[in-house]
Amino acid sequence: MSAYAWQKSSYCAQGEACVHIAAARTGAIALIESGDPNGAILHTRTAALAALLHAVKKDTLHG
Repeated sequence: MSAYAWQKSSYCAQGEACVHIAAARTGAIALIESGDPNGAILHTRTAALAALLHAVKKDTLHG
């Protein structure tokens, strides 16, 4: 995949449609979609990822 130490999401269903996450050397969080492991790597900060996960869990994205 790359130089990252990827971890698969604990919410991954069977198959390959999963999100993998890794700590980047810069202190950022790296995310990749397992269906395209050689594709784009999304980098974000821990606070931004935490805010996104909080919004998804609370379903605040739909208003």
